[in-house]
Amino acid sequence: MKKVVKFGGSSLASAQQFEKVGNIIHADADRKYVVPSAPGKRDSKDTKVTDMLYQCYALAEEGKDFSAVLAKIKERYQGIIDGLKLDLVLDDEFETIKKNFEAKAGDNYAASRGEYLNGIIMANYLGYEFVDPADYIFFTEDGNFDAERTDELLSKKLEGVERAVIPGFYGSLPCGKIKTFSRGGSDITGSIVSKAVKADVYENWTDVSGFLAADPRIVSNPQGIEIITYRELRELSYMGATVLHEDAIFPVRKAGIPINIRNTNAPEDKGTWIVENTCQKPKYVITGIAGKKGFCSINIEKDMMNAEVGFGRKVLEVFEHYGISFEHMPSGIDTLTVFVHQSEFEEKEQKVLSGLHKAVNPDSIDLESDLALIAVVGRGMKSQQGTAASIFLALSQANINIKMIDQGSSELNIIIGVKNSDFEAAIKAIYNIFVTE
Repeated sequence: MKKVVKFGGSSLASAQQFEKVGNIIHADADRKYVVPSAPGKRDSKDTKVTDMLYQCYALAEEGKDFSAVLAKIKERYQGIIDGLKLDLVLDDEFETIKKNFEAKAGDNYAASRGEYLNGIIMANYLGYEFVDPADYIFFTEDGNFDAERTDELLSKKLEGVERAVIPGFYGSLPCGKIKTFSRGGSDITGSIVSKAVKADVYENWTDVSGFLAADPRIVSNPQGIEIITYRELRELSYMGATVLHEDAIFPVRKAGIPINIRNTNAPEDKGTWIVENTCQKPKYVITGIAGKKGFCSINIEKDMMNAEVGFGRKVLEVFEHYGISFEHMPSGIDTLTVFVHQSEFEEKEQKVLSGLHKAVNPDSIDLESDLALIAVVGRGMKSQQGTAASIFLALSQANINIKMIDQGSSELNIIIGVKNSDFEAAIKAIYNIFVTE
């Protein structure tokens, strides 16, 4: 078997954490390809190395002295090296970083050095080959991930490498400049490597024992999720469940490789399995609940709009023209409502309203702000009658007014809109009615 193991920043924040990771890797000979993140926080008052690098580069870009911040970053890595008793010196690497900062190499380059340096330490600690993703993970000129070229060259490289460390989070543009994924992008690197080596399992090690059915900051001691499908995960990740980067699903999904979310600090826990599909019935009707605040709705009314061909297209073209993406668009016979991120809409709202009047000549347009969207997700809903009714009942009993309800044709999720102020209470109410001990 071949396993790819990715470790998050909290798993590699110190020499002590590195030792835990080393024990996990050595405990299973199948763990052959390691994807490390940059060192995270050692405690709540600490700063992530990636944030330190951004801060350092910002000073360099402004032409200010950044040597003190760079020295602190070097101290972080030296502390790990000393704690692991490694015969490793990073002076040359830091000298190169200093010169590239002075040459304004870009904030993508700056941010990527956290993973790069941690990868060098990890490879030295394990005795594995170091593979720089700048040479094998590629983006197109417009900054999109080049999956085909990456898979071809990375597969060829790793085919002859028995064990390797491949830092997460970055690759390169055609011109050779470093390009990073969005924050949390080391998850994506792990998925890309898994596809390239045709792994049997992609283990993603973090500081929690898998996915929970709800946010533990809202629901006290929520149930863990033992198994979840890619589609369910995509819905929950998009709506705020942040254990795994939502784009990390795509490379492994195409290859049918399961993901196992594990806890570095509790390696005995089985964690959560993320799979393409399963005949295993979920423990409850729903798999999980997630949501986000900060939306607003634009409700457009016009008599006989249902008979006007192209009405919806004309409405969405206005939002597209002003660079605003929409989240949901429930409609009736004479009404159509568009839900968008409030922060994106506010500065352009008058232009959008004017554009809508010109495009579709509505009878009226109403706006409502400070809304939250909650996704209730679960493959078990398809075979269970009355799920929506149970949600209505739970929210009614909690005296929460529903602003919108929308169900996809897959019957995999139900989206509910409520006021921001009702967000936490709504999640608790829905959780309590579906999840029973």
